Amino acid sequence: MRIAVCDDDEREISNIKKLIIEYQVSREESMDCHYFSSGVDFLCELRGGEYDLIFLDVLMPGVSGIQAAQELRELDKNVRLIFVSASPEFAVESYSVGAYYYLLKPIDKDAFFELLDKIGGELSAQMEQGFTLKSREGIVRIAFTKLMYVEVMNKTVSFHLADGDIYEATATLADFEGELLSRPEFLKTHRSYLVNLGYIQSIDINCVTMKNGQNVPVSRKRRGQVRDTYMSSLHQTGECLTKAGTKESASIGARQARPEGPWRILLVDDDPSDRCIWEDILRSHGCIVGLADCGEDALRIVMESYYDCVLLDVMIPGEDGFSICERLHQITNTPVIFLSCLTEPDKQLKGFAAGGIDYITKDTPASLFWAKVKTHIRLTMSECTQMRYGPLVLDLTRRRALIHEKELPLTSIEFDILCRLTKNPEHVFTPKEIYGMIWGNQPWDGGQLVQAHMSKLRRQLEKAWPEHRFVETVWGQGYRFVPVKSKTP
Repeated sequence: MRIAVCDDDEREISNIKKLIIEYQVSREESMDCHYFSSGVDFLCELRGGEYDLIFLDVLMPGVSGIQAAQELRELDKNVRLIFVSASPEFAVESYSVGAYYYLLKPIDKDAFFELLDKIGGELSAQMEQGFTLKSREGIVRIAFTKLMYVEVMNKTVSFHLADGDIYEATATLADFEGELLSRPEFLKTHRSYLVNLGYIQSIDINCVTMKNGQNVPVSRKRRGQVRDTYMSSLHQTGECLTKAGTKESASIGARQARPEGPWRILLVDDDPSDRCIWEDILRSHGCIVGLADCGEDALRIVMESYYDCVLLDVMIPGEDGFSICERLHQITNTPVIFLSCLTEPDKQLKGFAAGGIDYITKDTPASLFWAKVKTHIRLTMSECTQMRYGPLVLDLTRRRALIHEKELPLTSIEFDILCRLTKNPEHVFTPKEIYGMIWGNQPWDGGQLVQAHMSKLRRQLEKAWPEHRFVETVWGQGYRFVPVKSKTP
């Protein structure tokens, strides 16, 4: 296991170091550990993908643990982040950057060892069930059961997942086919394509049709092998080799088309009085409301009908709301919002960890409740997927920027900054305004983060199209977006 520890208190670093040494001795394991005394030093050394686990102190001078985590997520989306603090007050905020766990100081030895045991087991299982990819979007973990097919074009390898996500890497197919073809569910149909047999809908003489409707070519010399292997897999399993993957694919595929009309919301709550209150609020705003009083009913209903959002109580009969949320995400992309009388921070943390996009407590005023629900649905359904400024195009769905159809290598934060600037062209945003829009209520750092990101953003834009300066620095004031005014090709 590769571990990094970042804490400005040398005593805390020493304490964690002792615990890690004790753990290695007791488990007879070897770990690669690195220690940093400031967030700035940690970020300067970071490249992405070099650690399996990172311990981050929340309160550090200069760059806080939350800020460091935001930067880290641009490079590595899968690394496990454990925040360490003497206070629980930052626990909820830590989950906004994908915290794996939140440890309170002083660190308990037994809890620390149990946590490392759990992570070690997960890492071992992951090595068997998937692979890590350094894609253009960052470091991602791809499960074999969710990989539908792989294609290569112009030195770009694209990994198509069952949920519709596509990850790209600059490489050759040979870099991955050895690992994939060593598994029985993967088959090479063409020199440029690998497919997962479990996601094949049908086969023809020149192609195979995947469950998402995509036709993948079959080369002449591979026709017999593809046909025989596919028929053999049907005979062996009756369905496919990747049952979990195809269930998810079929379920998501069945929900692609949204019916016309008002928003459809599924309300899951076993308390008739509470259910009546929230149902009345939703109906008063024109929503169609479906009702369920337990998790099993909710799962059955979303399999049968389309819903724009699921409002899920935590304390329901049978499995609790957290477990049901995880099961819902296995069969649908519908956003889940927890609606509960439980207000404790640890319950809210558990809700976000289970995949909820928000956690609304039942003491929330009706107006605020509706505002939150409405905002989440609009964000999910937004039809404005592209913004164009001359040759510059912002693809809001895939979160990428292109100039003359060539993608710019922007981080997520740089993309967010550019989007915010374009929404108010010619307005001069001060560094503090930009910091507030992107980093929210984090302590003001004097403008260092904004300056670093703006500098890189401007270089990328000017390098891609030097004929126009989209982002200008207004000396002594800030930055502004300048759209193309003339008919420039």
